[in-house]
Amino acid sequence: MPVRIENEPGGCRIDVRVVPGSRRAGVVGPLGDRLKVKVAAPPEDGRANAEVRRLLAAALGVPDHAVTIAQGHARPEKQARIAGLGSDEARRRLGLA
Repeated sequence: MPVRIENEPGGCRIDVRVVPGSRRAGVVGPLGDRLKVKVAAPPEDGRANAEVRRLLAAALGVPDHAVTIAQGHARPEKQARIAGLGSDEARRRLGLA
């Protein structure tokens, strides 16, 4: 099942599954229809969300401010918005094409 990455006006949207408190942080790859992202930060005070934004930005080659958490602020299943990047290019940069 491919990772759900959809175009939207001004960019794309990626469904993400976050694993907080991991020893090794990084964008892991597909987990069902979501992109698995491991973060070292605990899910407290938005720290895990901030790390997700930084990791996705680095993996996609976009500035940190281009990545926002659109849904799931307090859940492991999130939806990230990437400004200025289409779904096909996002898949290519994540090695999912």
